[in-house]
Formats: sequence, C-alpha cells, structure tokens
Amino acid sequence: MTTTDHPRTTDTRHTPPNWAAAPSPATPADWVARAGEVAELLAVDAAARDRAGDTPYDEIALLKQSGLVTLLGPSAHGGGGQEWPTAYQVVREIAAADGSIGQLLGYHYLWNWAARLVGTPEQWELVEAEAARNQWFFGGAVNPRDKDVVVTEDGDDLVFTGQKSFSTGSKVSDVTVLEGVLEGTEQHIFAIVPSDSAGLIFHDGWDNIGQRLTESGGVTLDGVRTPWASAAGYVDREFQPRVYNTLNVPTIQLVFVNFYLGIAAGALETAATYTRTKSRSWLHGGHEQAVDEPYVIDVYGDLTAKLWAVEALADAVAVEGQKLHDDPDAVTERSRGEFGVRVAAVKARATEVALEVTSRIFEVTGARSTAAAEGLDRFWRNVRTHTLHDPVAYKRREVGRNVLTGELPEPTWYS
Repeated sequence: MTTTDHPRTTDTRHTPPNWAAAPSPATPADWVARAGEVAELLAVDAAARDRAGDTPYDEIALLKQSGLVTLLGPSAHGGGGQEWPTAYQVVREIAAADGSIGQLLGYHYLWNWAARLVGTPEQWELVEAEAARNQWFFGGAVNPRDKDVVVTEDGDDLVFTGQKSFSTGSKVSDVTVLEGVLEGTEQHIFAIVPSDSAGLIFHDGWDNIGQRLTESGGVTLDGVRTPWASAAGYVDREFQPRVYNTLNVPTIQLVFVNFYLGIAAGALETAATYTRTKSRSWLHGGHEQAVDEPYVIDVYGDLTAKLWAVEALADAVAVEGQKLHDDPDAVTERSRGEFGVRVAAVKARATEVALEVTSRIFEVTGARSTAAAEGLDRFWRNVRTHTLHDPVAYKRREVGRNVLTGELPEPTWYS
C-alpha cells in the first residue's frame, strides 16, 4: 500500500525543515521538540485553515515528513520506538497549534496501537512493521452509539456491511479500523483495511462548530471485504480474550485529555501574545499597558496554575498506564479498573479546565479580540465540541463510586 499526495492550491505556511537530512529524534525530549517544530508550522495559518475547513492533506503530510506518525512504531522498521507518555505529550504540542490535527494524530496513535491491544502477537507485529515502513496514517470507523455493522462470512473472507455516523480521519487515512458483529453471534470483530477498499465510502457530513478539520463525517460500508486472517485476536476463527483488550478506552480517553490540554495551552499562549501586543488597558484603571492591569495578571496566573496542575496529573496517569502497556499479560481486572478511575479523574478535570481557559481568555484580551480574523474563538469551539463526546458527569461518578464503595468501572465502550 502506498500513500497518495494531495497538493493544495495555496499554502501559506513556512517551508518545513529538511527533517530527512537531520538525525532522527532519539529521546522523548527530542520527539517533543520535533512536535514543537511541527506545531510552529501549523500555527502560522491555523485560524485561516479553521475557517476554510479544507481536508487537511498537507497537514497529515507534515506529520509524516516529521516522523511523528511512526512515533510508537518499532525502531527496527523505521519507527520512533517511543512509549505512550511521549505520544501524549506530542499530541498536546500539536493540539496547542491546531486542535483538529492534534485529535487526528491522537486517534491515529490509538488505532495504530489497536492491533497490539486486540490482535495476536503475529498480527500486531506484522501491522506495526508495515505501518512504520509505509508511514500509514490510521482512521477508524468505530462508533458504538450507532447500530452495529454486520459482519458475514464468505469462505475465507469477512464482509462488513452497515453505516457509521462518524469516521475520524476518513479521507486523510491510508488504512481504516473497522468494527462489527459477526452475523448470528455476539462476537465483535476488528479488522484493518485499506482506506481505498471497494465499498468503503466516506461522506462529507462533518459540519460542526469545532474540530472542523478532523474528517469525522459518516461512512458507508457496502460489502467491504477482508480475509478472516485479519480479524484481530482470532485464531482459527475463535477470539482469544485478554483483559488487556479492554485497555483501548482508557488509552483513547487519555488522548482526549491531552488534546484538550493542548488546546487550552494554545489558547493561553495566543491570548497572552494578544494581550502583550494588542490589548488596551482600561481607560479608568490607571495603567498604561494591559499587562500591568492587576485583574489581567490575576486571571492569567489563575488559569495557568490550573492548567499546570492538570498537565502534571495527566503526565502522572500516563506513566501509570505505561506500566500496564509494558506487561500486557499481567493486566488484571483490578489493575485495569484502578487505572480507569485515574483516567476518569483527569478526564473530568481536563474538561473543566480547558473549557474555563478557552472561554475566560476573552476577559483579558478585550472586545476587539472577538474579531473573526483573530480566530480566538476556535479554541473554545474545539474544546466544547469534543468534550461532549461522553458526559463528564459519568467520569466523576466513576471516581466518586470508587472513593465511597471501592467500586471499579466495568469495561464499556466509554469506560
């Protein structure tokens, strides 16, 4: 499988560095620094691209050129050989410049890792090697709120038929993760197929107020075929369950946390630049510059302290999760549940802080900062759109029930 270039008629970004000629990042700090370089390029015209809403072919190409798409891939096959805590920090860096691209990259990491979460060792080793060598970008047609996709058998093939309301990454992906239920059973089947597979039809139905460039429109699966051998985790057509299979939801929820925090950090940085360079002090406040206004200083201090606190919690929870990824066969229902509670806690706090930051920045930038050309509203729109993914009150309930009764959340599509 090869990737396809989709040139854009106008590109106002700066020219990317020649990363191919530079040494590959070797440490987590190096990879985060590389993400920072990419973020600088994305930030140049982020507001304009948000308004245009074009399919982000160039932005995904940038992620590939920089090597970020293969961050978690095996180094033996050209991947970065990094761990999840680094991946989460990279997502945060990218989301600070462009929340949509941060979400796309985070979802890509999860779907790339899905073979390891669900598949057999032979399956995930093959998928990860091919993904790293070919710089596959992953999308996913998995939405549990929709009716199940029906999977039927046809000799040695599986045939997926149905529809999903959302398929994040759709048209910019090289491969797509499908999920459905085998007809006549309750067996769920995951499989990875080329995104240009016959019968895989992506729609342009994503027209929401935020995360506009995530290519999250619907998808039709009209008899999409894949070999039985590609059914993740199946051996001789029988699924081989592990508790580790259920770690997909906490893992993607931490992706959410980190692009929320990235968007909030980007909002604060953009607002602070505006305050330093454009905001006017209040005419009755007695200060010549907005940066000297006591209430302005207080708000920036308050929001920054809250953001730093949740970032620290997110980093700590990511390290806890990595311990589970390090020894998948040792994951138990209890260790998985305890990790789930921690993820729920940081998800709740990240949601609240990101919403507060992205809305309150206007208090300290002033009326003129609401001009459409400034694009400050995109930060709130992006956070508000995605934080409705699943009710945060249920995350707080998971934490509260654990504190009061010791109850651990049961694995579901959302916990």
